[in-house]
Amino acid sequence: MPHPAAQAWLLPSARVAAAQTAGRPLVALESTIVAHGMPYPQNLETAREVEALIRSLGAEPATIAVMDGRIRIGLDDTDLERLARAGPQAHKLSRRDLPALLAGSSASGASSSIGATTVAATMICAQLAGIEVFVTGGIGGVHRGAPESFDISADLQELARSSVAVVCAGAKSILDIGLTLEYLETHGVPVLSCEQDNFAAFYLRDSGYKADLRLDDADAQARFIRCKWQLGLAGGVVLSTPVPQAAAMTPAQIDDLMQQALAEAKSQGIHGKAVTPFLLSRIQQLSGGQSLATNIALVKHNAQVGTRLALALARLPSAAPSAAA
Repeated sequence: MPHPAAQAWLLPSARVAAAQTAGRPLVALESTIVAHGMPYPQNLETAREVEALIRSLGAEPATIAVMDGRIRIGLDDTDLERLARAGPQAHKLSRRDLPALLAGSSASGASSSIGATTVAATMICAQLAGIEVFVTGGIGGVHRGAPESFDISADLQELARSSVAVVCAGAKSILDIGLTLEYLETHGVPVLSCEQDNFAAFYLRDSGYKADLRLDDADAQARFIRCKWQLGLAGGVVLSTPVPQAAAMTPAQIDDLMQQALAEAKSQGIHGKAVTPFLLSRIQQLSGGQSLATNIALVKHNAQVGTRLALALARLPSAAPSAAA
């Protein structure tokens, strides 16, 4: 359970606070996709469009970031632009990094540091804020060559810890998706899919691996997730949905680009949390911007699926049904 003092670190935006008071569902959004996943100004344009899309469907977006020594649950447009312009200069925050930036800002009185939350950090903050659904592009996972490097994203451990439903276009295709799914299975994280039987692969619609369960309907997804948590089975749920067909890339398009980007990362000694931003940026350059268009399309689609799920969860009681007399 979170420490009672954790709430003091949270600062909801005016719109998020109003939605909470009105009982409207919230949809969490990460900030690394803005700071490290896309270049300016496309990152700002996409963030604004995704937030507007979520509002148009009846929920309130809550983009999460660390600013001015607080965990911001929802950003106003000025702060969203501040985050977008910071870009790679923003700290990339996972579980281990949150207290370092927050405590450092608090102790020094610094107000200029911006921290962009990864999937793992966003899940932590969303759970603290009582948000059940989080929309991202693609989850992190087991990196290629992990049997030698042990390079495994902290996102996977967080999915086993934090009780948040994560809506994504599967795992990034730069990863070892088979090992990623094995890891999730070992840690008891259900992997659901909608619109197809197989788990998605970010730029690619189909990873070639089946998900645990296909549930196309938001109400069915919500019933599964609510039942899991009512049973006391803590931890997240992955809901995979593929990028729209018109925007998807093909294996033939992406494989050569990926191999070149991976080779360049290795030759330049890039490792750890710097790998994914480097690969996404390099693949975007090598594809002439096509991968960026795909990334934008899948994030918007994920937001639609995630908002429908948030609305469906809000219609269900959080308490378990009472036993029949």
